[in-house]
Amino acid sequence: MSAEVRDNRDRDRYEIWTDGKLAGFAQYRLRPGSISFVHTEIDPEYEGAGLGTQLVRFALDDARSRQLKVVPICPFVADYIKRHPDQAQRE
Repeated sequence: MSAEVRDNRDRDRYEIWTDGKLAGFAQYRLRPGSISFVHTEIDPEYEGAGLGTQLVRFALDDARSRQLKVVPICPFVADYIKRHPDQAQRE
């Protein structure tokens, strides 16, 4: 399964697309110097395929490249960071 992740800044979320269909998103709130991840959702059709992990990894890599502090309000993002502490700094 081929997937593409992109930052949809108009909707304040990272989106993951597969086969031309939106498969999930990670909603965020952007503030000067920080990004808060508030909700992550994967379409039930794609659950268990690793798309949530791919989505969050991309979002955290992007936040790090933009030198943003990460505030993981979303439990999925918080759990990912616990399992991969090198991926983001917590505020």
